[in-house]
Amino acid sequence: MASTSAEIVAFLLTISGWVLVSSTLPTDYWKVSSIDGTVITTATFWANLWKTCVTDSTGVSNCKDFPSMLALDGYIQACRGLMISAVCLGFFGSIFGLVGMKCTKIGGSDKNKARIACLAGLIFILCGLCSMTGCSLYAHRITSEFFDPSFVAQKYELGAALFIGWAGASLCIIGGSIFCFSIAENSKSPRRAYAYNGAASVMSSRTKIHNSVPDQTSPKHFDKNAYV
Repeated sequence: MASTSAEIVAFLLTISGWVLVSSTLPTDYWKVSSIDGTVITTATFWANLWKTCVTDSTGVSNCKDFPSMLALDGYIQACRGLMISAVCLGFFGSIFGLVGMKCTKIGGSDKNKARIACLAGLIFILCGLCSMTGCSLYAHRITSEFFDPSFVAQKYELGAALFIGWAGASLCIIGGSIFCFSIAENSKSPRRAYAYNGAASVMSSRTKIHNSVPDQTSPKHFDKNAYV
């Protein structure tokens, strides 16, 4: 029962983490910077993996998509590949996790389901590592440019998408680890002991046969002198 509850908790954690990781791809604010006036913010610069934009004080945004994938910086291409890989791994991990859970009717025996659950845990751990690496790589580029005194272009700060990606990656890694430990719990579970009742069954069958066969011995007739 405890193993089933742990698998349900792991499945909820991994699905929540996968949803958070998937939501980082369309999120706008991967990096953000603002130009403040005397009273209000005059402009906000922000960018993600697909475009760079500027929003003025009236809320109007002007965006520019990245022109060519081959002309992009290497870290953006790497982050794109890692995040897309994380989303794909999370999709397959959710399927394997659903099949490997004990509370489902598919997957075969408990031993096979434990192996499938362990495989789902490994896939979710890879999903979390891909997301963690992609967000960390992007954040490292932002911080290195921000603290570089020789960098004279527009400096940015960490956006909300990076924190969402880190949170989702952590949930995927934690839930995947719980899935991997489920196979160890199943292997340590005590097996049912079956007592050998072969001899008893043979004796009982012989007893039944003996009782079912009527006594064919002729009744003993005693002489009248035997009672004297």
